[in-house]
Amino acid sequence: MASARTCTSCAKPATMQCPTCLKLGLSNFFCGQECFKKSWPIHKLEHNQDPDSFETWRPEFRGYTFSGSLRPAKISEKREVPATIARPDYADHPEGISALEQAARGSNVCTVHTPEQIAIIREVAKLGAEVLAIAGQKVAVGVTTDEIDAVVHQACIDRDCYPSPLNYRNFPKSVCTSINEVICHGIPDSRPLKDGDIVNVDVTVFKHGFHADLNETFLVGNVDEAGKHLVKTAYECLELAIEAVKPGMLYRDVGAIISRHAQKNNCSVVKSYCGHGVGQLFHTAPNVPHYAKNKAVGVMKPGHIFSIEPMINEGKWQDQLWPDNWTATTIDGKRSAQFEHTLLVTETGVEVLTKRLKGTYIDRL
Repeated sequence: MASARTCTSCAKPATMQCPTCLKLGLSNFFCGQECFKKSWPIHKLEHNQDPDSFETWRPEFRGYTFSGSLRPAKISEKREVPATIARPDYADHPEGISALEQAARGSNVCTVHTPEQIAIIREVAKLGAEVLAIAGQKVAVGVTTDEIDAVVHQACIDRDCYPSPLNYRNFPKSVCTSINEVICHGIPDSRPLKDGDIVNVDVTVFKHGFHADLNETFLVGNVDEAGKHLVKTAYECLELAIEAVKPGMLYRDVGAIISRHAQKNNCSVVKSYCGHGVGQLFHTAPNVPHYAKNKAVGVMKPGHIFSIEPMINEGKWQDQLWPDNWTATTIDGKRSAQFEHTLLVTETGVEVLTKRLKGTYIDRL
């Protein structure tokens, strides 16, 4: 026997249901049209009238206050990696947890890589640079970030690489794509890139037991001068930091170099996300903050491999997290730009392992 339904408005027996509630899976019933109309001003707050709204298929965002104009869009199914490709330890974990990273958590000891390990990472970093260059060629007005993800995913497979972001702590895609006010960790989706957008594409590849990490912010169509200034400043912050890398340098001093240049250009530096050691682990020691007066520990030594990836904002430095628990945006809705390289400390200075190929950012700005 069917259970009795009562009217949301008057509590009388009811069989009529709101069409939008049916699509959203909400259990709201009405005894008739009069009660439905009477209740509408309050009832409509429970859902968006547009069934194609992101709140319909991304219910975690209902009621969320966005800092800027960007909104989430539909996310496609997780892409598969052939079983023949070696994968990191978190790839098949139900929660995307790396046991190796968990074991190393809390340690400030930086790995001094052997010549043999460095040779492998150098090869993997070169492949990462190729993948990012391919992704950059895809960036254009009207292209979705999901399409960029598909290109990155296939480029990794073509090189027998595993796309490191995929399932890392349950991240659902093979690359991070961060548009306009998104600082980092944007999830590729069905939103087409618009004329004037800026988009960061963050690639990490895994092969022969090692990761290599790099990213770049691309201009989409006709970007205004303020946007170009922001992107150029972010690029210069990374370049100046790299120039200073050498044996004996304190990791905490990287932040002062970046902050000085960002402030000189009326920009701010994100504090919540830092550069990091990279190699057999996706993220490990050292911790490399990008802001001044940080308390990072450690001294650079030959054989250390790590990323520097300053996130530079045109407004306030603070960030906020979307309800998807990944997408970090500026708190004021203003734009953010970022560049990243994986670096090796040598006996005399630094080697940029993920050195960019021709036709990338600096050639186009």
